[in-house]
Amino acid sequence: MQDKQTVLLFLEIFVIVIFLGLLSAVALPHAGQMLRESKAVSREAELVDIQTAVTKMLDDSTAGRLESVGPIADMSLVHTCDTPPLVLMDYLRNKKDISIKSGCVYSFASDGTVLQIAH
Repeated sequence: MQDKQTVLLFLEIFVIVIFLGLLSAVALPHAGQMLRESKAVSREAELVDIQTAVTKMLDDSTAGRLESVGPIADMSLVHTCDTPPLVLMDYLRNKKDISIKSGCVYSFASDGTVLQIAH
């Protein structure tokens, strides 16, 4: 009787291990794909925020152009050619947290073109 219960216990454990293996074989590739898509969406949103801020800053600028700079991740280094210069950091939506979360760096041309460089 004890041997029969032991065999049934091992059989149940075996079935559970196979089920978990199949579940992970299906779930892990999807989780990786979702993570990659999430990073791409985050990078795209960050670029749009920065481009929007640059456009607003150039609209307020009398010089109408930026000091070319890059590749950088510090938005406080991006400014116009005005005296005194307008600083991009002041135009970003969330001034309290101006860090680049995507891990990308950016280059800025004098005409306001923003280039995102992924790492």
